[in-house]
Amino acid sequence: MWVCHLGLVPYRDGLEIQERLRARRQSGELPDTLLLLEHPPTYTRGRRAGAAELPFPEDFYAAKGIELHDTDRGGRVTYHAPGQLVGYPIMAVADVLHHVRTMERTIVAALGQAGVAARARPEDGPDYTGVWVGERKIASIGVHVARGVSTHGFAVNVENDIEPFTWVVACGLPDVTMTSLQVESGGACESLHCFRSRMAYSFCQAHGRRQRLVTPARLGIDTANPSSSLNNHSSSLVEPVPA
Repeated sequence: MWVCHLGLVPYRDGLEIQERLRARRQSGELPDTLLLLEHPPTYTRGRRAGAAELPFPEDFYAAKGIELHDTDRGGRVTYHAPGQLVGYPIMAVADVLHHVRTMERTIVAALGQAGVAARARPEDGPDYTGVWVGERKIASIGVHVARGVSTHGFAVNVENDIEPFTWVVACGLPDVTMTSLQVESGGACESLHCFRSRMAYSFCQAHGRRQRLVTPARLGIDTANPSSSLNNHSSSLVEPVPA
């Protein structure tokens, strides 16, 4: 599985990158690929989100420097920010539920290796999708699958500020308490860089794959201007692979 570290990427550019890589995965130009990145402060609304989940006027969020974006992923409202590890698997998926449950197991394993005991809660229903530490939520999951290939994925709170979660109805759960690896570690957690490596290894291992690190350029992405570089990308940069 190819793994690519993109750094800090504006959310809109992240959507564009996913859409174009998904098309190339569907056509067999790319193997399954995991993108690991961060976003600037952003609220995203999934397909199941309701208006009441953003209780304040949009100018309130704008004044806090937080963007708002609607997406085609499953789930409700969540928050992204620097210090949170976001993972977008652009990969062939035959069973969406299995895909989600595998992501949950992957995150639980990586957190355990970092010293935090976490769990998934499939028995509590779809609103509790994600990963939890006790009754506190540490990771969110929302995906979209089109023509057998997934976009979107997971977001693990590592060392990001979690206060902005309190300004929305996070994940559609009015009483949810969000947490992070930093909070659960008493402020002594490993860096996002180290946890990112754990997640990449855990994700590939869960899928029975070897990890191959590739640069953004290998995917035709100019990190200084991600979406425009994809518009001008030549597929000759990547050898064809079986779908």
